[in-house]
Amino acid sequence: MHFEARIQPLDGKLPKASYRWDPETDILTVACKGAPKGKGMNGTVDLEGGDGSFVVIDVAGGVLRGVDVVTWPDDVKTVETLAPPVAAKDAQVVFPTRQSQPGIAAVEVETPLNVEKNQAETLFHIRVGRSRAAMVVRVADHLLVELDKQSRLAGLWLLDVPPFPNVEATA
Repeated sequence: MHFEARIQPLDGKLPKASYRWDPETDILTVACKGAPKGKGMNGTVDLEGGDGSFVVIDVAGGVLRGVDVVTWPDDVKTVETLAPPVAAKDAQVVFPTRQSQPGIAAVEVETPLNVEKNQAETLFHIRVGRSRAAMVVRVADHLLVELDKQSRLAGLWLLDVPPFPNVEATA
């Protein structure tokens, strides 16, 4: 299953993405500060992988405001040459309110979720569904979103992620 999103011109400055790891649960939270207000759904888009992986997209006024990687996929691949794509433009990603469900607060989407990371674990690519051609837009200074030709969410790029806080140095 896929979920529709639209690209709209950025109204104002590019939001700032801040990352926070929860050391007890391994949840990675991305918050976009300074995102302009829009009109659309308020709530979450919950992406659920078949392996129990779970990514939550926070939406306010229809605009993507944050991401939580709640449960990581079973197989997170390390790709030495992983590099973020060049964003076509700075924009906002808007999730429209469905006319048949105006009071909706959460949408669950069952879809394969795949995650790739670089060796330093500072760059993560979350692919939503199968691999396909997509346009990339920058929605915050350290967050890219991929949308396919049908305006469906295809992926997320988390850039400059800080290290996990419980990493112990080895002697």
